Amino acid sequence: MSQQHTVGSAILRFWQRSYAADYVGLTILTAGLLLIELFITPFHRLFSLSDLAISFPYAEVERVPLLLLFVYAFAIPLAVLVVYLLGSKAQSHKIHVTLLGLVISLVLTAFLTDVFKNAVGRPRPDLLARCQAEKGTESVKLVGVDVCTQPSHHKLHDGWRSFPSGHSSFSFSGLGYLALFFAGQMHVFRPRIDLARTLVALAPLVGAALIAISRCEDYRHDVYDVTVGSLLGFLVANFVYRAYYPALRAVHPDVPYPVRSESLETKRHAKVRDEEAVRVSRGGSREVRADERLLLRGRSSDRE
Repeated sequence: MSQQHTVGSAILRFWQRSYAADYVGLTILTAGLLLIELFITPFHRLFSLSDLAISFPYAEVERVPLLLLFVYAFAIPLAVLVVYLLGSKAQSHKIHVTLLGLVISLVLTAFLTDVFKNAVGRPRPDLLARCQAEKGTESVKLVGVDVCTQPSHHKLHDGWRSFPSGHSSFSFSGLGYLALFFAGQMHVFRPRIDLARTLVALAPLVGAALIAISRCEDYRHDVYDVTVGSLLGFLVANFVYRAYYPALRAVHPDVPYPVRSESLETKRHAKVRDEEAVRVSRGGSREVRADERLLLRGRSSDRE
């Protein structure tokens, strides 16, 4: 029994002092994302053939195709972070948590986006061009996916994945994380900061905004989809960034939180010091009370 307790305690200490929980969570999110991509079809909302909001043409060539999205939102931020961290001779812990945060931000954003896309099932602006409704379908009433003659399974069902915009959320997740990182490294929120450092921190957000706007130009999404997707991506990026770095207005926003094992040891030592201080104060109060009693006894004996 004691041996099992020892093993369990060792596992618990490892879990608390390492980043194992982060990697386990990342693995679960990745597996869930793959399952959604491979096996889940979206909810198909009813639509009308007379709805002008979904009557836009289908763009065969996108301004930012999926491959370029990965380059802009993942490969470029990753390369920039690696070059900056190595060039600044950052410690291994800083390199580790910075790159881990970028990957978690992107995977978590993609997972949440796909969950919402399939659950909401909002038609894209180019749905009718994708659907290719069979002849004779009434245009004045609501119809379902069964009237579509589109032979491509993915092209058809992807027409109900408009909300929120995946390109927008993914770009603001990766490039937004990069912007937050540079804002912290360059102390952008300190008083009297120069314009050059501010522009460096803002540049990734401009790139993310251009990617999001391109989705409206391709008629894949409307402004509502793009706005919510952008907010989702940036909120996730900020949430993940703050898990490893202090607030941008902190005294040292460029320094990540210490290694968890070190922080736990610091807390443990602080607790021990507090307990010792309490004992000392209690002991001191007891000594004071004892001295008071002796003093009172001395006074009473003098009176006698």
